[in-house]
Amino acid sequence: MNKPEIELWTGQTIPRLGFGCWAIGGPFWADAIPVGWGVVDDNESKAAIAAAIDAGIKFFDTADVYGAGHSEKILGEALKGHDDIFVATKFGNKFNEENKQITGKGADRAYIRKAVQASLRRLQREVIDLYQLHIDDLDGDEAIEAQAALEELVTEGLIRGYGWSSDHPDHSKQWIGGANYRAIQHDLNLFTPATETLDIINKNNLLSINRAPLAMGMLGGTYKINHSFGEDDVRASGEPWVNKMGAVSSAEDAQERLDGIREILTSGGRTVAQGALGWIWAHNSTAIPIPGFRTVAQAQENAGALEFGPLGVDAIAEIDALVKGEIA
Repeated sequence: MNKPEIELWTGQTIPRLGFGCWAIGGPFWADAIPVGWGVVDDNESKAAIAAAIDAGIKFFDTADVYGAGHSEKILGEALKGHDDIFVATKFGNKFNEENKQITGKGADRAYIRKAVQASLRRLQREVIDLYQLHIDDLDGDEAIEAQAALEELVTEGLIRGYGWSSDHPDHSKQWIGGANYRAIQHDLNLFTPATETLDIINKNNLLSINRAPLAMGMLGGTYKINHSFGEDDVRASGEPWVNKMGAVSSAEDAQERLDGIREILTSGGRTVAQGALGWIWAHNSTAIPIPGFRTVAQAQENAGALEFGPLGVDAIAEIDALVKGEIA
């Protein structure tokens, strides 16, 4: 089976699977609210990145705020000597690296220029392949200023392109027409179709980078709705599954529907996670899902989805009908 691949504006052809590096940043906070994924083992994170590269992964996505700079540092250390890896990061959240607190937002020209230099330093790279705005709802003159600053960074050779991480198409479409606007990062999984954002992406030849492809672990087949997370894990706050599953009404509803499609997702020897990634590839030809990881085993399982590729037409039709509740 041919592995799903895509040619980027940089001239690289890479597998249509990236790895999201939010979880390997470790704990960080917005006041008393946890926004990281709990304590991590940096050595395991680096080993997992190495395992992903060995399995053919060439795209890693992070953000300066993940772990208050820690994710970028770990990724930078792990990618030494791998100049062929495509690296995407994000800006827009101000933070304190010492106490791991988010302190505000910033997207003006001066802040962007400061933030990109800090990310380059932490990542130990001379250029960032994709630099993404990490503020969902920037608007008007502020969005115009941010885009102009990003175009300047491309001209200066500090970034190769820019994108917007947003689930608000009314905002992310403001940059359409920019010479180096290359991608929109958005939630996409079999419970969250993101139709309007994908329409914008497809009409304007943009890259679709898919966060939450496994709905923060729910579609990984590991967690049940009664799973308890540590107090420093973002998933301990309420029902995070629901926020990443737009087609369901509750975590219980999600669990019931997932149980109903488990056999289809695991067809052909796939795991649940690999089936969920195969669903994304089958639905959009530019989609690059970026599942998170914290262990070598998770990295190997996610990368293994490439060997199976997209789910078949019949499987997709049945899954979509079951998810929408059209089959009793």
